[in-house]
Amino acid sequence: MQLQSAFFETHAIRRVYDEETETWWFSVVDIIQALTQQPDFQTARKYWNKLKERLGKEGSQSVTNCHRLKLPAADGKNYQTDVATAETLLRLVQSVPSPKAEPIKLWLAKVGHERMQEMADPALSLERARETWQKHGRSEKWIQQRMTGQETRNKLTDYWASHEITKKEEFAILTSIIHQEWSGVSVKTHKAMKGLQDQNLRDHMSEAELIFTALAELSTRQIAETDEATGMTENKGAAKKGGTIAKQARKALEAKTGKAVVSGENFLPPAKPRPKKKG
Repeated sequence: MQLQSAFFETHAIRRVYDEETETWWFSVVDIIQALTQQPDFQTARKYWNKLKERLGKEGSQSVTNCHRLKLPAADGKNYQTDVATAETLLRLVQSVPSPKAEPIKLWLAKVGHERMQEMADPALSLERARETWQKHGRSEKWIQQRMTGQETRNKLTDYWASHEITKKEEFAILTSIIHQEWSGVSVKTHKAMKGLQDQNLRDHMSEAELIFTALAELSTRQIAETDEATGMTENKGAAKKGGTIAKQARKALEAKTGKAVVSGENFLPPAKPRPKKKG
């Protein structure tokens, strides 16, 4: 998860990028505060709680699509906060009578414009990513493997989404099962090996790691399709089986080469040397 703030006029809007689902989540109460032009955060929070209750009774899909994430507050502590995507907020804004409704809808549309374009045409996302990787000095061979792996990933998540996997936590759990099974380490441990913090793990994988990740996810999807896996329990089974196929291939390669596939290799810039103390 990567936390950033975007600004609507003078209002800071907290947002988090979820790497697993490639989605921006915006703080709802921050949007409400900007809409209502409330200088007091607690007043805006109470407004949102009442609005959420009313919309919930009406069966509004906008409330259903809100999630909760821990975000830092003014006191520096993290609190569970309602968050929503730009698409959900565009609908939610219509429920708040405010002269700022249209400007904030335009702002949200602009902020989410690239993501909406990418949803309509996934190739745009890959092309933008290609340009970024090129700027960061990745080889064409690595870029092609990364893009192939992303296409494989997208097909798998599309399958999950159409077979009763809807919550972001569920996507993360299934992804973790696949990764743990094929690599022998958790995503968290793998990132620690590479010295990563907020960076995307896949953007720092070696060519071999990308290939085995893609094999695990391709195998998972094909097994799930064959078994017609639906829901978490059945897709967990498919994820474990798919990861096992890639694990067996990894171990076979390691036995032949004597070299571990999972490594601390990364594309982080070299650390700057610390200035020597005088005296």
